[in-house]
Amino acid sequence: MIRLTPLLFLLMPIATLATNLKPFVSDGCSWFPDGTYQHNKLWLNCCQAHDYDYWQGGTYQQRLDSDERLKACLTDVGQHGIGTLMFAGVRVGGTPMLPTSYRWGFGWPFPRPYRALTGPELQQVKDMTAGLGKQ
Repeated sequence: MIRLTPLLFLLMPIATLATNLKPFVSDGCSWFPDGTYQHNKLWLNCCQAHDYDYWQGGTYQQRLDSDERLKACLTDVGQHGIGTLMFAGVRVGGTPMLPTSYRWGFGWPFPRPYRALTGPELQQVKDMTAGLGKQ
C-alpha cells in the first residue's frame, strides 16, 4: 500500500491541486481594437470588465453571462454590430482549453477547466482586487 501512495498523487486530476491566482491584468480588447478611429477607446471599458471576468474564471454559465454582458456593453455605446462580432470571437477564442493569455480563467495556471471557484479561490480574487475597486 505504501508503494501505491505516490502513484495516487500522480493520478489526481490537476484541477484539484491548490493553485495561486496571478495579479489581474487587462490587455484591453486583445486582438481587437479598443474603439473606433475617431474614438480609439470607445469600448475599452467593456473589454476591461470582460477581462476581469475571464481572469477569475468560473463555470460555463458564468462565461456565457460575461460574454453576453460584453455584447450588451458594446450595444450600449452604440456598437451593436461590433458587439455581435466580438461575442462570436470570444465564444470561439475564449475557451479555457487553449493555453492563451486571454482564455477563460487566465489568472489561474493552465489547464483550468470550467468550475465554480472555491471559498479560498474567491478569497484570492477578493484579496487581489481590493485595490482595484472591484469585488
